[in-house]
Amino acid sequence: MPPKIKICGLMYPHEIDAVNHAKPDYIGFVFANSRLRIDGNQAEALRQRLSPHITPVGVFVNEVIPQIAALLKYGIIDMAQLHGDETESYIEKLKSLTDKQIIKAVAVLQAGDAQKWQHTSADYILLDNKGGASGKPFNWDLVGKLLRGFFLAGGLTAENIVHAIEKTNPYAVDISTGAELNGYKDKAKILALIEAVRGTMA
Repeated sequence: MPPKIKICGLMYPHEIDAVNHAKPDYIGFVFANSRLRIDGNQAEALRQRLSPHITPVGVFVNEVIPQIAALLKYGIIDMAQLHGDETESYIEKLKSLTDKQIIKAVAVLQAGDAQKWQHTSADYILLDNKGGASGKPFNWDLVGKLLRGFFLAGGLTAENIVHAIEKTNPYAVDISTGAELNGYKDKAKILALIEAVRGTMA
């Protein structure tokens, strides 16, 4: 089975239309401070346009827990992705307020970084460069052996994604800048990524 696919950082209706056509498994709305940031009202409108077969994920950095819980409760997002300095106690507190799944992003800078989070109460970990959304791959040799499913992020493109999958065997791949043209999510690039993953990995 090929890995699941997440296209992250959607901001505009035409980008929603592109993913509805391409059918990734997940998309991401960024609520953290970045060029891709949207607010709850924008996310709600985009969610209404989104295919019900695609799971929307909210991306946060050190957000107050009630804010994330509210977005999950009201169905604006169906999963939360934590990209800051959130501790295990933070994750457990959030989980006590929702039955929705949580992803904890981990910066992989050296061997063993991923393994430190192997036993987190988060449902998945996401392996990335420090800070995320860098558009650059990290050293996949540093992933090592993991006993749990993980998302792989960081500089993934249609040209390198098959090699990345073969190298690391992730549960899912998470693409942002690699799906963009001139700063917008691009339908052709999204389709090329999905073909690379689901076509050659089928």
